[in-house]
Amino acid sequence: MSDILVLYYSQGGSVAEMALRIARGIDSVPDARARVRTVPKVSANCESTEPDIPANGPPYVEPRDLEECIGLAIGSPTRYGNMAASMKYFLDGTTGLWLGGALIGKPAAVFTSSGSMHGGNESTLLSMMLPLFHHGMIVLGIPYSEPLLSSTTSGGTPYGASHIGGAMDDQPITTDESKLCFALGKRLAETALKLKG
Repeated sequence: MSDILVLYYSQGGSVAEMALRIARGIDSVPDARARVRTVPKVSANCESTEPDIPANGPPYVEPRDLEECIGLAIGSPTRYGNMAASMKYFLDGTTGLWLGGALIGKPAAVFTSSGSMHGGNESTLLSMMLPLFHHGMIVLGIPYSEPLLSSTTSGGTPYGASHIGGAMDDQPITTDESKLCFALGKRLAETALKLKG
């Protein structure tokens, strides 16, 4: 089995739900297995710390998770059209992986959730792609051969999976959004296995 890392930060729960649907898409591909990880919350308060092990959910990511996996799906809620500080903080600390070329040639995909239809989903997806390009990764989106991409009235973009969570992050993931998450995970796994060859 080849592992594909599904790495996310989620505060309200929507991005975590998306991560699980992407993981199901990965797991649907023979010889592929999702490895789900998260990043700790960062705080402007220098005395504030997070426990070494999360109280619930998947464990925190370690650099070896990125080294060992043959592909990466990365997700974050939208923060003013950009990824959340917690995900940016983690990515800023991957210089050692960059110096060693650990991610060069591996496929990657991105996903996000925002409070409203025009809440910055697409710019957040693009912002998450930038460090992946610097790492030499091959960034995948969702092709229009996925019919839901043209018919959905909720989330979903060619840049990656997205969700409209509402101002209080209380809107459930729609059927279309769920299917597009699954499709993205499946495409990432199929591509990763082909590239691994």
